Order: sequence, then C-alpha cells, then structure tokens
Amino acid sequence: MDDVVVVRAGSGPQVLLVHGGAGPRTTWGALSAMADRWALAYVHRRGYPPSPAPSAGQDYEVDARDLAPLLAGCPHVVAHSYGVLAALIAAAAAPGSVRSLTLIEPPLTYLVRGDNDVARLEHLGDTVLTYGMDTDPSDLREFLHLSGGSADDGPLPHQVVAGVRRAHGARLPSQARPRLDLIRRARIPVLVASGGHAAAHERICDALAIALGGERTVHVGAGHFVAAAPGFTDRLDTFIRMSESQDPRT
Repeated sequence: MDDVVVVRAGSGPQVLLVHGGAGPRTTWGALSAMADRWALAYVHRRGYPPSPAPSAGQDYEVDARDLAPLLAGCPHVVAHSYGVLAALIAAAAAPGSVRSLTLIEPPLTYLVRGDNDVARLEHLGDTVLTYGMDTDPSDLREFLHLSGGSADDGPLPHQVVAGVRRAHGARLPSQARPRLDLIRRARIPVLVASGGHAAAHERICDALAIALGGERTVHVGAGHFVAAAPGFTDRLDTFIRMSESQDPRT
C-alpha cells in the first residue's frame, strides 16, 4: 500500500489533523477530548508509521498530493509547522473542499523579510534539514529549542535524534510559496495560532493572518506544540463551530 494512513476517532463533522516534524500523538494528543463533538482524522505523513516511508526525503509537495483525496469530505483542516505547507498547497488547489483552516506556527519565513529573528529561523531550519546531525551542535540545539525538541545540555534524547535524521534531506520550507491569494479569495475561515515563545514565530503568524484575512490567537505554555497549550482546545472548538454555522452547506 502506498497511501498514507489516517486514524479516525469520534463522530460529527470531520477535522483533518496534519502534523509537522513530530508525530500525531505528540502534536495532537491534547485534542483527544474533541472527539466528543468532531470526527478527528489523524493524518500520518510519509515516514511516520504506519504510513509508508517517502521515496526520497520529507517533501511538502508530496504531502499536499497525499492530502488532496482526503479533502473529498470537505473537512476542517488543522495543521502544524511543516505540515502547514502541505495543507496550504492542497487548500489552494481545491479551496471549495476546505471548510476552515487552522494554521499553527508554519515556517513561512518569506512572509517577513528584513527581520533578523525570522532570518535566523530560516537559516537554522535550512541548515538542519540540509546537514542533519552534522549541523553545528549549538545551531542544532537552537533550532530544536525553536521547534519544540529537547535542547537541554547533555546527549540528545533518542527520539529527538530520530526526528532530526527523519527531517534530514527534506524539501526546504524556505522554498515554499503557497498560493495564499487563492485561499483568501475563496473566503475560507482561517485561524492562525502561535505559542508566544519565539519572536520569529509570532511575526510569521501575524503576517500570515493578515495575508489570509484570518483570525489570530496566541496560547502560551507549550512552546511550539501550541495544541497542548492551555485554552487552545476551547479556542479551536469555538472557531470550528463558528465556521460550521457560517458554511452554507450545513
């Protein structure tokens, strides 16, 4: 089987969850209670079992093609970090197939040019994805701190090393140019969320919300893994319910 695996829980309107560099359990575990109201569909991107491995490195263009058939049911899409790139590409290709978009701390650094913090984030991300565990140790730990990985002194945990190796050779997010204009033109409800832990992420999310005409929210307490922060689940639930009520198809 070459298809990616989607694990489903709950019932109701579908919420498609697209993780980034960490797996679905780490990224979305705090949202499990939402299955009381929504049909949660946990996408496992290529390279994250039980989905198959990618033919080359991680690639948001391939991920977008994997997401395309999953939009047939017109879900609400919630995406995190690297997974946002694929979600935006897929949504721009079929904007009528997405009820809402919730976008969490994407690496869309091109939206904020001339900012030193954002430029540093772009440099670190491109370097780690290009060189993997051969990245300068201080740069690697700085990147891990910004992206939610353990970056304490001492040996890196096994799961963090595995994550860096999985990301090694990925298509660089700095090359992504999703058609934000098509998404805004389609008037898809958008919520852009961040964790209040890094200036670069805040400025990118501010710019993305403006570009898409979307709502903006900040939830402190879980770093890059914003879905686990206090208040996020309630905010997401409210946003999806409002998007449902405004959709003429419901």
